[in-house]
Amino acid sequence: MSDHPVFNSTYRAFLFDMDGTVLTSIAAAERVWTTWAVRHGVDVESFLPTIHGARAIDTIRRLGLPGVDAEAEAAWITEAEIDDVDGVYEVAGAADFLKSLPAHQWAIVTSAPRELALRRMAAAGIPEPEVMVTAEDVTVGKPDPAGYRLAARRLGVEPGQCLVFEDATVGILAAEAAGADLVIVTATHEQPIETLHGTLVDYDRVRVQVDAEGLRLHAV
Repeated sequence: MSDHPVFNSTYRAFLFDMDGTVLTSIAAAERVWTTWAVRHGVDVESFLPTIHGARAIDTIRRLGLPGVDAEAEAAWITEAEIDDVDGVYEVAGAADFLKSLPAHQWAIVTSAPRELALRRMAAAGIPEPEVMVTAEDVTVGKPDPAGYRLAARRLGVEPGQCLVFEDATVGILAAEAAGADLVIVTATHEQPIETLHGTLVDYDRVRVQVDAEGLRLHAV
């Protein structure tokens, strides 16, 4: 969708989801969540598609399992995921693309806790941004827009002046609710996505023009 309006439009900042957008951690996350689901008698096949893009504590609370301490279980998930970064790697071209952006004009907005986010980014070779919004920074996770609104505020811009890079449904809904434009990264999608938003396969297919007006994404 290189002819979509988000390409060649000018933005004050770019906001990036992490998992599935600048790096992929699907294998590691699904290993940990499978262990957890089996332990709690949750059907793995139907459960795993629901874990992506959301905070662990929100995923656990959504199940409504009796007698389960959601905070304690989310802490267990985080520690297990920090210990398992096997198969975590960047979406093609992501690291170089992020390094090409002015430091004060991009942020990462992730549902992962900060320690886990930094661990995965290091494993994938993704540069650490000056502004990063993580699970601890919001009281309600995606699809609530709080994370994207907070990132924009920390960068000194309005959400409507931002282009959000996302991959998961909850993140797409969060960006839409924040009032930002969207481009959907499809690198980890098994099936084609039907969307009115712009899409890109990976960062090898795009370049950014930086000038006094802002950032402009170009398909190549």
